[in-house]
Amino acid sequence: MKRSVAASLLVLAAAASGAAFADDITIDPHPFAPTLTRAEVQAQLQQYKAERVNPWSTSYNPLRHFASSRTRADVTAEYLQSRDEVAALNGEDSGSNYLSARARSVAAPVLAGQPVNAQ
Repeated sequence: MKRSVAASLLVLAAAASGAAFADDITIDPHPFAPTLTRAEVQAQLQQYKAERVNPWSTSYNPLRHFASSRTRADVTAEYLQSRDEVAALNGEDSGSNYLSARARSVAAPVLAGQPVNAQ
């Protein structure tokens, strides 16, 4: 029994492994145009070496000396306001109720069917 299972698996594997063909070569018609000169790149390298900073290192932490000017409460309040607005805009009515309530609170209502220049 084991031989028949092994043989059937071998036949199945041989049938499944077809020839793989690579696609045609895609040649980029736009030649590479560097944004920095060799001297600028060398100057950046010397700056990194002088500062003993390796931005490609796994231990590189550019935010090590960062200090925020906002409090945690301010950021949390802004996030909650944004979250509620996004939830309202993505609601079942696609945010039309939220937008109409916001428009009513901002300006006088504009009613459909009445000309703007009517007196």
